[in-house]
Amino acid sequence: MTAPPVAASARRVLSLIPPMTQLNTPYPSTAYLTGFLRSRGVDAVQDDLALKLVLELFSPDGLEAIRARAEALPARRQSPAVQGFLAQFARYRATVGPAVAYLQGRDPTVAHRIASRQFLPEGGRFAALDQYVDPDGGDPLAWAFGALGTADKARHLATLYLNDLADVLRDAVDPRFEFVRYAESLARSQPGFEPLARALAAPPTLVDEVLESLAAEALTRHAPQVVLLSVPFPGSVYGAFRIAQAIKARAPQVVTVLGGGFANTELRELSEPRVFDFFDYVTLDDGERPLLALLEHLDGRRGPSRLVRTYRRDEAGTVRYEHWVEPDVPFAEVGTPTWDGLPLDRYLSVLDMLNPMHRLWSDGRWNKLTVAHGCYWKKCSFCDVSLDYIGRYDGAAAALLADRIDAIVTETGESGFHFVDEAAPPKALRALADELLQRGRAISWWGNIRFEKSFTPELCERLAESGCIAVSGGLEVASDRLLKLMKKGVSVDQVARVTRAFSDAGILVHAYLMYGFPTQTVQDTVDALEYVRQLFDAGCIQSGFFHRFACTVHSPVGLNPAEYGVTLKALPPVSFARNDVEFVDPSGVDHDALGRALNKALYNYMHGIGLDEDVRAWFEGRVPRTRVPRRFVERALGLAPARA
Repeated sequence: MTAPPVAASARRVLSLIPPMTQLNTPYPSTAYLTGFLRSRGVDAVQDDLALKLVLELFSPDGLEAIRARAEALPARRQSPAVQGFLAQFARYRATVGPAVAYLQGRDPTVAHRIASRQFLPEGGRFAALDQYVDPDGGDPLAWAFGALGTADKARHLATLYLNDLADVLRDAVDPRFEFVRYAESLARSQPGFEPLARALAAPPTLVDEVLESLAAEALTRHAPQVVLLSVPFPGSVYGAFRIAQAIKARAPQVVTVLGGGFANTELRELSEPRVFDFFDYVTLDDGERPLLALLEHLDGRRGPSRLVRTYRRDEAGTVRYEHWVEPDVPFAEVGTPTWDGLPLDRYLSVLDMLNPMHRLWSDGRWNKLTVAHGCYWKKCSFCDVSLDYIGRYDGAAAALLADRIDAIVTETGESGFHFVDEAAPPKALRALADELLQRGRAISWWGNIRFEKSFTPELCERLAESGCIAVSGGLEVASDRLLKLMKKGVSVDQVARVTRAFSDAGILVHAYLMYGFPTQTVQDTVDALEYVRQLFDAGCIQSGFFHRFACTVHSPVGLNPAEYGVTLKALPPVSFARNDVEFVDPSGVDHDALGRALNKALYNYMHGIGLDEDVRAWFEGRVPRTRVPRRFVERALGLAPARA
């Protein structure tokens, strides 16, 4: 039963995106929260301080400030990147504006100058282009962009230029700076608060000073009574705390609230009182219900003991977790996300990896939307299935989803969507495709799925007709034994048929791949790479990425390690963050060495190289011969005789 809507609060609520998340599109949490709060009559606004920080630093004035810090360094501490920046400073200052404007799509004609490689100064990041050598002395990037790919080539070169400047910023100003994982080590699985506390007490860097100034501007412009800082990743925690610190210094009466994916995953045992020097409240899981309860509390209509999934510090200085049990807001009632207030024309579409699937994550201003809350499968043993964002599945009618899509296209003027589900349900995707086609909508969309048998060739064609351009899915370790242990609910031959169905429909397929899973042997790894080789060779997948398995405390492996043949290493006492946990695998395999071979092979497979070679050639040492039949995938696809 749904709780009655809360009466509108008179307080203005400002939701902020802290650095760093993405450069090309807003992280969707503030859009969802702002849209929801407005649907309940709350005066809600939003801002993206992550984007504004980048635009301030990478501007002519920002480069002047970076140069001042760089010149103040002793010569022996000036890295090659810094020395090159100082030597060519006039060119950097003159070109940073046009390069950023080009990546924002505001000055497309400058592409010709950028693509010439005579316009932008080139630092260390351009050295990677040396691996592409044209034996005839021509353009070494012609293989990627061809004769008419000027715009994309310029985007790639401008991205390398921006990465060069980020290297300078890191070497001369703040060694923690990265575009995505800013100061990540201060927060990721940090059992204690001390590393973050020391960083926040240290003299501010130029990055800190700019961020504090942006926080002050946001306070002046929006005049909020409540500020929400949505922190999805460890790499945005430090920025969020710096913003909260600036707010408390200037306007201590403003209520600050921390939430988002990082808190939901890593702060479930929070007991550190110093966190509340920066934040008045920390909420867990979906923010809608906790925020409604918090606003009622701040308005004097609800006592502190009736807060929902919320940490606070009491008068004695003790951290208390308040959880008055109330039903969550149904997914169908969370409202339509809104990007009102975010500078949509100022995001930067970057092209740092010459991989068609990775490009979707970093290039283009995608509207992010969720088809359903949680995961309909929620069984995978490596996934945090015990947490709400995965474990509580809740859908919505296709007509409602299509209404949200229509509203977003009208608001933003852009028709590209990234469905950000853990795994979009095939039944819901079919219904949504039918609804979009019935309405005659022309959108483009992509998202994450499971490679399950429900995705028939007929359904894949239907999804393509509705605008699907790409899907990503977890193949993980291409081994039926390990897939069963993982509880993936798929087999390798099934994955082959499903991925081929998507590919035949003209949909790009990206495979998430994993190595180092408990009990995975060298033989398993060699066999997995052979399966992957065959999938590329058969045109089933066009893109992939190998990542090292990490055990988390909320996953079935972390909760029941004995079932997976491993022993967890003891964790220190936790007062702040807890997520990743090391484990002892009796197999004793050197997974790091194997990982280097896997990623090298995958990079070449994505470029059509080495598909006819024995997979053992990619490994540094001796490894066993694969046990996978040479034409396994062809047989699974019905393209070879059963005994071939």
